[in-house]
Amino acid sequence: MPFEYLILIGGCFVAAFASGMAGFAFNLVAAGILLHWLPPQQAAPVMVMGSLLVQLGTLGAIWPAVRWQVLRPYIIGGLLGTPIGVLVLARVDPGAITGGIGLLLVAYSAWALVGIARGRAAGALQAGPPADAGVGFASGILGGIGGFSGALPAMWGDLKGLRKDEARAIFQPFIVVMQAAAAIGLLAGGFFGRESARMLLVALPALVLGAWLGVLAYRRIPAQGFRLVLLGLLLVSGLSLMV
Repeated sequence: MPFEYLILIGGCFVAAFASGMAGFAFNLVAAGILLHWLPPQQAAPVMVMGSLLVQLGTLGAIWPAVRWQVLRPYIIGGLLGTPIGVLVLARVDPGAITGGIGLLLVAYSAWALVGIARGRAAGALQAGPPADAGVGFASGILGGIGGFSGALPAMWGDLKGLRKDEARAIFQPFIVVMQAAAAIGLLAGGFFGRESARMLLVALPALVLGAWLGVLAYRRIPAQGFRLVLLGLLLVSGLSLMV
């Protein structure tokens, strides 16, 4: 088996575990591993479809808590932003994309870790549907670039002081819709091919096993400790992409 496939399997397993545990971050974790060996244009289809499969497989746990009226502005904004992200992926230098993703990883993880250290108070930010749609729009652009649509809604929910179940009931269905839209955009842009399909088949067992173990961890182990581990992993991955 080629070395790149071994990296693909390991990266997808770790990313699926993180996503099953936290409800998002598949693409962020996968990017920190895969983009060292694969160009963004080749990795994006695998990360988008991998994330979509993992999210669909774990969506049932939070489905009763979904409030579609609250979710609607995010989805509308995200669908408008996705085509812009696909266009960026097609025209921007791969090195710039990789560095930008690394910066996103570092900014998010550092912001979250500082918030934990300071004991940030919940509910500090009051914002309505227009602001939610703006977050969705920016997330849609990131989703079109490579499926990175989960970080901003997660950060936004934290800023608004949403409870864990409330936040996950927003960003996980949002990620499903955005990954589906990104997959359509990548297909229309010619990014899917035989090699992408082959890579997905190779990674499928790792996706299933990682997501299953992540959900078990989410249910049985205190979330705060795992959140610290996840944020540390994202920080290291982001720094490595920026070097």
